[in-house]
Amino acid sequence: FLTDTIYDEDEVLLALAEQLGNFTPLVGGPDFVHCLLPPLESLATVEETVVRDKAVESLRNISQQHSPADLEQHFVPLVKRLASGDWFTSRTSACGLFSVCYPRVSGAVRMELRNHFRNLCQDDTPMVRRAAASKLGEFAKIVELDCIKSDLIPMWANLAQDEQDSVRLLAVEACVAIAALLPQEDVEQLVMPTLRQATEDKSWRVRYMVADKFNDLQKAVGAEITKSDLVPAFQSLLKDCEAEVRAAAAHKVKDFCQALGTDIQE
Repeated sequence: FLTDTIYDEDEVLLALAEQLGNFTPLVGGPDFVHCLLPPLESLATVEETVVRDKAVESLRNISQQHSPADLEQHFVPLVKRLASGDWFTSRTSACGLFSVCYPRVSGAVRMELRNHFRNLCQDDTPMVRRAAASKLGEFAKIVELDCIKSDLIPMWANLAQDEQDSVRLLAVEACVAIAALLPQEDVEQLVMPTLRQATEDKSWRVRYMVADKFNDLQKAVGAEITKSDLVPAFQSLLKDCEAEVRAAAAHKVKDFCQALGTDIQE
């Protein structure tokens, strides 16, 4: 009934997307929570962004009420359908659902989910690649370390070299999460070459994002790499040709210097 009565009024759709996330007790509890998936799947594909986002939020909430078996039987197929949908709206919504089901499914299903996420990172539509880039850091936090190295870092490196600067700047955010999860030697080998490029990106918006996230990057990469790489990069950002980039870097000077060893502070 709910799926058939999806109205066109955005306010109604928004209220529906929000309330369905609280409907678990009304459909008979967790054993029947999958009954809420079809209307939310439909709402996750609509044109209005706020409705889609609210539907994704409700789907994320009710995913926690699925048993592992129900996740594989009902929730994961929904994620796959959205991820391979014809409309970019459905593929955009799919990006926010991987991290909530991945930890509780089998190894084979995990591999399928990583493959679907890779496809979204390479999607033809920039809006989808942006959504994937914005969720990559969150996804990395629950993926196995070996798979971060073999699967997620190549996805991230591609996004960091995307033709659209709006995608590249979101890859900088993902860098913070990924670098924090890796051992030092892997950060140097797998992350730093791409991060060095971002600090010199031709788009000031990307350089601005690097400057804005500099303290987080400093914590994520550790003292040695900060000394060898981030100090020169920071000096470069403080002299950037764009005033916004210089201002963003200047705001980080105090915290950046306080976190340095006394030998480097000089």
